[in-house]
Amino acid sequence: MKHKAIIFSSFSLLPLIFSPCFSFASSDVLLRGSSLSVEKHDSDTLSSPDKTFTCGFYGLGGNAYWFSIWFANSSDRTVIWTANRDKPANGRGSKVTLRGTGALAVTDADGSVVWEAHTTSTDACSLELLNSGNLVLRGPHRRKLWQSFHHPTDTLLPTQLLTKKNKLVSYLKGGEFHSGYFNLYFDHDNVLRLMYDGPDISSLYWPNPHFNVSTNGRTNDNSSRVAVLDETGHFQSSDRFQFNASDRGLRIKRRLTLDHDGNLRLYSLDDQSGLWIVTWQALPAQCIVHGICGRNGICVHTPEPRCTCPPGYEMQEPSDWHEGCKPKFNFTCSKPRDVEFLALPNTDYYGFNAVKNNNASFNFCRQTCLDSCSCLGFIYVESQRWCWTKSSLFNGYQVPSFPGTLHLKLPISIVASLEPIHNGSAPECSAARDQLLVDTSYGTIGKRVRWAYLYGFASAFGAVEILIFFSGWWILFRKRDVHCIVEDGYAAITSQFRRFNYDELKRATRNFKVEIGRGASGLVYKGVLADRRVVAVKRLGDVYHEEEVFWAEVRTIGKINHMNLMRTWGFCCEGKHKLLVYEYVENRSLDKHLFCGDVIEWRERFRIALGTAKGLAYLHHECLEWVIHCDVKPENILLDKTFEPKIADFGLAKLLQRDGANTQFSCVRGTKGYLAPEWALNLPITVKVDVYSYGVTVLEIVRGIRLSNWVMEKAGNEEQEAELTVFIREMKRRYQCGEDWGIEDLVDERLKGQYSRKQAGVLLEIGVTCLEEDRNKRPTMDSIVNQLLEVDDEP
Repeated sequence: MKHKAIIFSSFSLLPLIFSPCFSFASSDVLLRGSSLSVEKHDSDTLSSPDKTFTCGFYGLGGNAYWFSIWFANSSDRTVIWTANRDKPANGRGSKVTLRGTGALAVTDADGSVVWEAHTTSTDACSLELLNSGNLVLRGPHRRKLWQSFHHPTDTLLPTQLLTKKNKLVSYLKGGEFHSGYFNLYFDHDNVLRLMYDGPDISSLYWPNPHFNVSTNGRTNDNSSRVAVLDETGHFQSSDRFQFNASDRGLRIKRRLTLDHDGNLRLYSLDDQSGLWIVTWQALPAQCIVHGICGRNGICVHTPEPRCTCPPGYEMQEPSDWHEGCKPKFNFTCSKPRDVEFLALPNTDYYGFNAVKNNNASFNFCRQTCLDSCSCLGFIYVESQRWCWTKSSLFNGYQVPSFPGTLHLKLPISIVASLEPIHNGSAPECSAARDQLLVDTSYGTIGKRVRWAYLYGFASAFGAVEILIFFSGWWILFRKRDVHCIVEDGYAAITSQFRRFNYDELKRATRNFKVEIGRGASGLVYKGVLADRRVVAVKRLGDVYHEEEVFWAEVRTIGKINHMNLMRTWGFCCEGKHKLLVYEYVENRSLDKHLFCGDVIEWRERFRIALGTAKGLAYLHHECLEWVIHCDVKPENILLDKTFEPKIADFGLAKLLQRDGANTQFSCVRGTKGYLAPEWALNLPITVKVDVYSYGVTVLEIVRGIRLSNWVMEKAGNEEQEAELTVFIREMKRRYQCGEDWGIEDLVDERLKGQYSRKQAGVLLEIGVTCLEEDRNKRPTMDSIVNQLLEVDDEP
């Protein structure tokens, strides 16, 4: 390097030789008094010894340059750290210098300092870039005085710690290095969170802000705040959050980046192509991210996220959605007769609830908003009679999973003029506007909303054309024998998986020698991968020979990540061979412990009931679409070495829209004794079938015996009746007659009285209510989680 190669005279070299700073000389070490020049940014660089990383001035075109570290072998030279991210240096005369005073500084053309590494020592000797990607300022005896790992920007590298003293901050938008609006950090309660910190508001959006710490599978019962990604692709945080890369293993270059769209993603580098592959991401649905469409904006899941303005609003800044939308009217405290409400189904704005009522009529909710000058609209969920009035419209989203309707408060003159406004919508907004469905049940009628029908017809016609196109595409590619995998589809669907080949799994299982389980979906074998991970390999049965059925399972699993759901590491699809690779769970399934073998103590039983409820609540309420397990039973609840439950076989699940009242299955799924009445009555199947099965399982956890045995013989063998029916009838009789539950007679006698009476009572009550024949009377899984958490600490 021209500027780094410092030539010393014999006299100038002597002080350095006898200085504690003296060490080996290298062209990839910036010594004290040396500099890197922006004019020679292509050659004036530092490289890590293994040539993975490069450090120097990085330009994006124009006259702006940043002192950065980037991956040398990625196709786009991906930047992972930037010193002067908010103050770019001039393309002429700028340089980074390790000064004689020991300070590391980036100076602009006029000599002004645009960035400086702050250290308490003035003894800095050299600057070097390590194989880990860490830029280190060393002092005497190679002591670290400063390092870039302590000051991350938007990316965390393997072995780099995220602590309470630092955080990740996204870039403002793709292709620029300025600080953006999204942060990953440890909150004051020691929980790792994602937050939108915009110009108007700050709003937490991950983990799910609707749930408490425990329901989200986290803990704040610790004083440490530290998280790290190791070299195998395993991430672990002190709040108990963890995940694995889908291609977990050594010798893969990775980065964990908070992207400019607010999603946290783990990337792996393909050495051959130089491209990055997403191997994990925090949020499967981008519209969950807060702030991406700005004030008043709505994120529409189409399924790719699109920003749009609600009727009566327009973009504040056409080139930047972060600026949101502005009203086309002056909102004054109008008389009720001058105001109209426009209904937008499946639409919500998170936060800013002026009034919240959990048992309100629609008219009450509407009148409350009319009476308040600050109310901009209200959300009403008819099925639960929930009402929220909104004082501000932030974090808007429209997804099929939200069961409520936004009733937008607008001047009647605006509502009347909506048709010509929408017919003249801007081209860049039209695609998203077509997706913003408008309901007229409680609002405008007749000519005022003819545009909704017009656009609805246009959307339907376009959807038919797209369907025909992709049907032809599918037929064409089947003939080319892509059979199980089209590369683009694979990349999109299986971003959280690694694809194994059949021979690899055959070796791992020693030719499928050790069978550890079997069920309706196939046989399960124990295996050991090349990286020494112990796994469970499920060989899927004949039902999965149809590609559509197999891909339905893969799509389901690819969207799911929760500590109480069995983790999936990959799959295999080669001809007739279709397999799924799961984590190996040491303590087998619940039934092996509950109905035989050693007795499970009460504390473990309660934890199993709570953890199972959390896993089902995640499937039912946190996924973008409802996921029905369809076969909840002790055999599908696996226990790890600490007896933490992990629900298995959710790949048999049914994905459906949350308004899918007409959902039908082609055949009955599940196990006799755990099946809800809907199956026999041929009624539409909803998540309440899982609630019913959970109720049976909970009662079996308390009783310690099979209640799900399909029949039992009564005296004289004259009649047969389900044992569960007898049990529930007796429980309801006691309850209706005001008798004591008689908990002592109901709890597993093998516990010898060592249990929490209050917890047992709550579990029995939950079990009975879950088994209501009328599914509408059964509780939801998230309400069950809350009930159990209230008694979690009971002795």
